Amino acid sequence: MRTYDFSPLYRNFVGFDRMASMIDAAASQAAQSGSTYPPYNVARLSEDSFRIELAVAGFTADEIDIESHNGILTVTGTQAPKAENDAAEYLHRGIAERGFERRFQLADHVRVSSADLTNGLLIISLVREVPEALRPQKIAITNAAADNGEKLIEAKSGKSKKAA
Repeated sequence: MRTYDFSPLYRNFVGFDRMASMIDAAASQAAQSGSTYPPYNVARLSEDSFRIELAVAGFTADEIDIESHNGILTVTGTQAPKAENDAAEYLHRGIAERGFERRFQLADHVRVSSADLTNGLLIISLVREVPEALRPQKIAITNAAADNGEKLIEAKSGKSKKAA
């Protein structure tokens, strides 16, 4: 049984603590249930770009379904049963020929930008797009007295020019 330490994810996923927690929970749940198929990697490419890689050897693009709904990314693979009357007599069958379903909890404002299947590796690209209204805004500091239109009142002298 393998155990993984996800504590580096918590340090690196600033704002994605929930995503790291869900990955950690999914890994521990998979370890308990024994379901680790298909194996996968999660990589951070930049501050707002991530990638999930799943090893899905033997599956075609038509047999894999990717769906994102309410912050949950679900990857499902379904293979048609192979013909049992295969001419070869297998001494050992180690290649998994079964369907699968993997779920990933996505952080807020993360969406799937693309998916690519190359040489048995399914690569799902994720992008975090925070709406403009939720992004931090720079607030300029100004001199309140000058900006409010307030003017200093100057004292008038008691002498007027006409009296002289």
